[in-house]
Amino acid sequence: MQTSLRKLAAAWLLATASAAYAADTPREPVHVPPGIAWQHGDVDAAFALAKRTGKPLLLYWGAVWCPSCNQVKSTIFSQQAFKTRSSFFVPVYLDGDTESAQKLGERFKVHGYPTMILFRPDGTEVTRLPGEADLDRYMQALSLGMTAAHPVRQTLATALKNGASLTPDEWRLLADYSWDTDGALPVPADRVAETLQSLAQRARAAGATGDAQRLELKSVVIAASGDPAQAGALDKTAGADVLRTVLRDAALSRANADVLVAAPARVVAYLGGGDAQRAKLRGAYDAALARLSTDTTLSSIDRLMALHGRVLLARGDARKGAPLDAPALVATVRGQTAAAIQGAANVYERQALISEAADTLTDAGLLDESDTLLKAELPRSSTPYYFMSGLAANAKARGDKAAALDWYRNAYDSATGTATRLRWGATYFANAVELAPDDSARIEGIAASVLAQADKTRDAFYGANLRALTKVVAQLTRWRNGGAHDTSVRSVVKQFDGVCGKLPAGDPQAATCERLIQPVKA
Repeated sequence: MQTSLRKLAAAWLLATASAAYAADTPREPVHVPPGIAWQHGDVDAAFALAKRTGKPLLLYWGAVWCPSCNQVKSTIFSQQAFKTRSSFFVPVYLDGDTESAQKLGERFKVHGYPTMILFRPDGTEVTRLPGEADLDRYMQALSLGMTAAHPVRQTLATALKNGASLTPDEWRLLADYSWDTDGALPVPADRVAETLQSLAQRARAAGATGDAQRLELKSVVIAASGDPAQAGALDKTAGADVLRTVLRDAALSRANADVLVAAPARVVAYLGGGDAQRAKLRGAYDAALARLSTDTTLSSIDRLMALHGRVLLARGDARKGAPLDAPALVATVRGQTAAAIQGAANVYERQALISEAADTLTDAGLLDESDTLLKAELPRSSTPYYFMSGLAANAKARGDKAAALDWYRNAYDSATGTATRLRWGATYFANAVELAPDDSARIEGIAASVLAQADKTRDAFYGANLRALTKVVAQLTRWRNGGAHDTSVRSVVKQFDGVCGKLPAGDPQAATCERLIQPVKA
């Protein structure tokens, strides 16, 4: 009888999920919500406007396909509190696919999407706002930035010398700073975790307990994520103590929800200890995430991210897509993902939810249901290529190389925008080298297409475009090893040289292009 009831419940959950996934939602343009006087295109003109009007300037850097960008559009930009506040600064929207956007990204030392930088009217950078934060925390960070006496980088230098001299507002700005989007930090990239823990110690000594906890948590997440790998050794005992304190306290967990959902499984593995200690920490983490996943003061996306964190904790070291031996959690995943998507308030929230739900289903071992969700969204989405990449990853997790490469090809063929096409082309190329290394014709063809795109892209050797081409060169070098594909590699190198040769001698990109391909020639 109990088995029959379980089967009936499972069937009901699957039917509910399928109905939600198949809901007929019309395609809407994905850009930015109305009600904000965004400046587009001419960034220098926007800075001139800020100087002329005496207003701060908020630069938003994003992409239409980016799930985190769509989350910001839903949870921040769509909210009246932000729209009202936007009249007090000059809001600038910079899409990564607009002409010269990647060159501008290097100018502002942007690391990824989304990045939000607040400047003074004179163009001095003040702070970088946390895109993962909820509306209240974001608005507080924005307000503090607009009234800050010093730029955050100056405040950071002061804190590392004499933390006692900082005001509570300055500690809060440091605690909420978007460290991972700043490509020009005054500390080495591999010392960020160490620096944050040092700041946490100083904040604690200054009586800024909540900010100290947040800085400590961020230091652990950065160290555990390993991107980039961190030098130096953190005090793991201190990190674990703070984490346990936050996990036990519902209010502290809620205040730091955006940090807790970032990398729970990696954090537990990183903090180490014996099996019993890890199991206890994992249990405390799961309990906190369970609370957050049903906390209606959080957005649907944040709740789903908390649920995803529970899945990752339960999965542990199991391969991606492997069945999850946690029936109750799997049932919760089915029900909550379906309900979240069905309740999406706007197109931005839906885009972000589809991505998070599909990943959660995949990590819960529900590959077929993840596929169903993604395929149903393709005709409705304005960026179907993003979801095609998810289908490719699912096929790859199954070991179906042919299907994976078909989806990677479809995603690349469907991608629009210069930076996006280079990014998707590099991903297709990398997976072709990995999954079909003997298919020289395919690999040469992808390389030719990507290089043709680079040839007609004005800022091909800046920012994300350069990172995409660097990925191609790295995979080309890998493919060349052993000499089995020398003829094909020489053909690609010749095409690369053709791109470099067309760049004007005085263009810095010419030297970058030559340096980039040189290792393959060696």
